[in-house]
Amino acid sequence: MLQFDAPLERLGARPPPFGTQTGTGALAGGILRRQLQLEPSVDRKTAWYAVRGIVAPALLLGGWRPALAQDSKGLYPSMAPLGQYLMDRATEIAMARSAAPTSISAAAEVWVLGPHGYETAAHGTNGFVCVVERGWMSPFDAPQFWNPKLRGPICFNPPAARTVLPLTFKRTALVLAGLSKGQMIDSIRAFGKNGLPALEPGGMSYMMSSQAYLDDSAGHWIPHLMFYVPLAEAQAWGADLPGSPVMLNPQFQGAPEPIRVFMVPLFRWSDGTVAAQ
Repeated sequence: MLQFDAPLERLGARPPPFGTQTGTGALAGGILRRQLQLEPSVDRKTAWYAVRGIVAPALLLGGWRPALAQDSKGLYPSMAPLGQYLMDRATEIAMARSAAPTSISAAAEVWVLGPHGYETAAHGTNGFVCVVERGWMSPFDAPQFWNPKLRGPICFNPPAARTVLPLTFKRTALVLAGLSKGQMIDSIRAFGKNGLPALEPGGMSYMMSSQAYLDDSAGHWIPHLMFYVPLAEAQAWGADLPGSPVMLNPQFQGAPEPIRVFMVPLFRWSDGTVAAQ
């Protein structure tokens, strides 16, 4: 489903000690590369799973084994009872706000997942919208797509809230309607052609929460920002080039959502604490 168009040389490089690097971008890139010290045998999709937190980075150190994917899929072969995906309302509101610094999230609108989909839990004044995404926002073939423990706090800026967040609501509605993955893909593809607002320039989101749970082994992974652009603009970002802190994120990639997503790792959580190196 997902394809990478750029080399992974920079992911395979072992960085020098952090003390020898300067600048925020260098430090963020160092954290990322240290998290993902890949062997040559690791393919692009496997690298992505580690980035998104769908497969623990530790699995990549010894190279990908198909049996590991099968074992993970065996743990979560289908959707769990809905109650396992739901949270206490106040806890979910706080987790959603933790995706971005308080200077942003305190005035943001917050939506929480209920039995019938996402619903407004707090009104905002700055145009940002914060939610906690579930595992079904992962690639459709992700091993932990149905893992009920996954929590992805994320705050969308105003352009992304208007034109990207609807995809979260749409996927969730399809999941709660009981559709198969194939039916969901077809429905989202149709939604992209008729119903999804045109992608606005400047759309981005914050994923800086240390409370996130992106994988059974990787936990919260590292803080990062995500940027949303039309499919045709990928080459303009220099993603996945040697020394570039920008990574191509195959969350959507036109399969089926008509969007490319870029990711830039950070070195601090939303509360200001330093991410583990």
